[in-house]
Amino acid sequence: MIRYWRHVTVLALAGISVGVPLWLVVVTSAKPQGEAVKPNLSLPHHWQPASNYADALDQGKMLRGMLNSLAVVLPSVALVLVLGAAAAWVFARRKSKLVSAAYALTISGLLLPPAVITIVMELRQLGLANTRPGMIAVYTGMYLSTSVFFMTGFIRTIPLELEEAARMDGASPFRIFTRIILPLLRPVVATATIMVMLYAWSDVFYAFFVLGGGDAATLPLNLYQVASAQLYLNNWHLVFAYVVVMSLPMVAVFLVAQRKIVSGITSGAVK
Repeated sequence: MIRYWRHVTVLALAGISVGVPLWLVVVTSAKPQGEAVKPNLSLPHHWQPASNYADALDQGKMLRGMLNSLAVVLPSVALVLVLGAAAAWVFARRKSKLVSAAYALTISGLLLPPAVITIVMELRQLGLANTRPGMIAVYTGMYLSTSVFFMTGFIRTIPLELEEAARMDGASPFRIFTRIILPLLRPVVATATIMVMLYAWSDVFYAFFVLGGGDAATLPLNLYQVASAQLYLNNWHLVFAYVVVMSLPMVAVFLVAQRKIVSGITSGAVK
């Protein structure tokens, strides 16, 4: 009985902590400006979601921001997955002090925060500052350690006999990696994809220093620039409408792949 009420309490607290902010954002995005000046949880007396979302799309230049976000996030995710899987295979199968040191150095990115000033200076030296390739390189470097950590733990649980049998049949390392390792990595790949997309899609801090705005601004950075330019001053109905539209792609991705998130995390953390 005590355990039952404990579970109910935890679920209720989780529902309140997530549901209340979500409700505030959704109902405010449907209110006229007069009712949205002071955001609250009450229903709008006059519903106008269509005009609010249309104004947010137009004034906030959301279509351009959406394309910029996709142009940065998708290549970053692809590089993190490919490089992470290849590195994890080596770290999981080869045993030496050099490999162990390289693995420890790689996953140290989980604990050590990136040095923003150093990153910006290096990008300027390479001519990648204020460019999409520079932003892609930053995201790839930031989230590669997470991918390597989960994938290495998962690959260590895969029986080595599968690879040895493939080698006896004449399979090359590339064929073993693409035909055996990658298909078995699907749960971890799904988890890493969602995690990297969620972080990169909502990032405004590093995008501000690396991209700096302009025509290459991503969705979060574009919202920050619009709000700081006082276009959305006291226009909370437009701000929250922007936030709702910006969140929809990631909500869709999460709902589609949510079943694989927990399995991928637990599988990758076994060892």
